[in-house]
Amino acid sequence: MSDEATATVVDGTAWARFCDDLKRAGDQILRAETPDGGLDRAEGYRYLTRLLRIGLEMHLEFADPAFPGFFSPSHETAKIGADNPDNLYLMARIDGRHDYIVEGDRGSVAYLSFGAQKGGYEADGRMEQTGFLDAADMRVDADGRFRIVLSRTQQDGNWVRLEDATNALIVRQTFDDRGSETPARVTIRRADSGARPEPLTPARLQRSLDNTARFVEGTARLFADWAAGYQDHSNALPPADQAVCQSVGGDPNIFYYHSHWQLGPDQALVIRLPRIPRCRFWNLQINNYWMESLDYRYHRIHLNQHSAAVADDGSVTMVLAHRDPGHPNWLETAGHDNGTMCLRWVGADEHVHPETRVCEFEDLATEATS
Repeated sequence: MSDEATATVVDGTAWARFCDDLKRAGDQILRAETPDGGLDRAEGYRYLTRLLRIGLEMHLEFADPAFPGFFSPSHETAKIGADNPDNLYLMARIDGRHDYIVEGDRGSVAYLSFGAQKGGYEADGRMEQTGFLDAADMRVDADGRFRIVLSRTQQDGNWVRLEDATNALIVRQTFDDRGSETPARVTIRRADSGARPEPLTPARLQRSLDNTARFVEGTARLFADWAAGYQDHSNALPPADQAVCQSVGGDPNIFYYHSHWQLGPDQALVIRLPRIPRCRFWNLQINNYWMESLDYRYHRIHLNQHSAAVADDGSVTMVLAHRDPGHPNWLETAGHDNGTMCLRWVGADEHVHPETRVCEFEDLATEATS
């Protein structure tokens, strides 16, 4: 394999195959059911470039499980599967046959979790959990410092279970208010790693390129399948299949709702939560068709327990509209006429289902309060 890999890298075959595989991923943007407007197609192809960036970080730059490091698999300009705008995501590639140490400072972020996973979108489209630690159950010293052991055998103190097949650690940090909370700072190392990694080999490069191309195509296909299915209940927001959400890396503390939305130029979507149950966090976000959160740096496309205005009766009514209706919980379409959306309850005592209805913009003053 090493001699063969060297030959394919030296003669350019490995690179040519990588480029051909990336070209094939573009078929997901051209599927019959996907929107064919200029904005949707442009964002679709940009989405593939973003997946490529994430894939190269995941499978090339941070791929060595003997010398792991944290990188962000979803952020402001690279997004996957209804990425949470209130989250800071971190990932490290690991090998479940070895032990790891995670150390850090807890910070003040509202929610923090550590999940070990196996599988991947480049393989079978699944990311199944092998171990999980909620920071609410974590031992932290008086200075906010913590230490976590990742291993197959149970440990005293903070522990995340691994299996032989475990290949990643996902850290989720969820903010009520990014401007006032301090994120956790975390590092990871293999318990028995050497002093420094070996130089890149042709075999490692070939494997990384192959995995990256499969990741781009597999991720694009997976969430295009999801978005296609959501069109069956467009403008409604029913509970998602929670088992499916967990099978692709969802947090076990989260109950998810996913759907598709589509609005005419003079329409608005009213989303009402009859009450807010006791929970650790909730939010609602608006995405494009490719299940990327809309650009929350410049547009108000999500609301949570900190930012949403609550009515006197304890309900929350949110309005998705193309222009400002003067409602305190206006969500922007940011130039889109369709997309997907997601609601999350985190650690909720009950899961209160949202109510939705489409109305004409001119009738919004009555509809949004009725």
